[in-house]
Amino acid sequence: MARKQPHTASRNRAEAGDPPQRPLAFTASDGFPLGSTLFEGKGDGPLVLISSATAVPQGLYAGFARALVEAGARAALTYDYRATGASPRPAGWRRRIDYKDWALKDFPAALDALAAVAPGHPVVGLGQSFGGHALGLSGCAGRFSRYAMVATMSGYFGLLDDRWAWPRMILFGVPVSLFYRDLPRWFGLGEPMPSSCFRDWARWCRMKDFLFEDESLPERERYGAVRVPILALGLTDDRWATPRAVDHFLAHHPDAKIEQRWISPEEASGQPIGHLGFFRSRFAATLWPPLVDWLISGKPMTLGVKKG
Repeated sequence: MARKQPHTASRNRAEAGDPPQRPLAFTASDGFPLGSTLFEGKGDGPLVLISSATAVPQGLYAGFARALVEAGARAALTYDYRATGASPRPAGWRRRIDYKDWALKDFPAALDALAAVAPGHPVVGLGQSFGGHALGLSGCAGRFSRYAMVATMSGYFGLLDDRWAWPRMILFGVPVSLFYRDLPRWFGLGEPMPSSCFRDWARWCRMKDFLFEDESLPERERYGAVRVPILALGLTDDRWATPRAVDHFLAHHPDAKIEQRWISPEEASGQPIGHLGFFRSRFAATLWPPLVDWLISGKPMTLGVKKG
């Protein structure tokens, strides 16, 4: 496993008293090189794997990773999926990049890299949106003590409250993607991502049963084997992860012990949260502490309204 030396910004943060962090490079099972950031602490709490939402760079989760380490986590790892952010295509890579590769290849590789920091140490996980999908698809669920999902849902257009999602992704996005290797940032869905991944994502969103309807994805059967305790957090002002979309996705985890809670802007000093807002630094004092406690020690979640 190759490890990069800390850059200047990392050294400055360490000198300021922040938890040490450093870039960490590793490879997936098919040889694709991936980039991550390892945050290390002095506590004996669990290792924490943080898996991001689609087209969201790992940097969004850096503040939360530091909060975890400051609260006692042994270490936390953020990473970018292949062909995004700090995990660019290597020169000469010609194989198609599938959306499912992020869950089937990148997620397990990141988990292995984190586990190598402290072999045998307990591991917990956190996934936002696609990062929650990855748990079941990966086949690695049994390696976690518990797993938190934030804004994770079935993406079928009929379950969303965003009426522009279908035309934006299908009528405009898919044609645009045919002209670019990577869907450009100006399209408005986040950071550049492989156009092939975007088309896979758009295809799943057209299916009433989302990815569970994709017969070319045998790994969808793995969700039935997930038994790890799951904390699923929804945001009441999220137009994508609506209650019906979240319910639909969680129903495909029949043997998992699931606690579903819904958080409103009123619990965040009245500030909007939305689909991707939970991990922004403005919520460090309001929304983060209860989730940090749940991940570190399994302390019961009190934030939000429990459903069911």
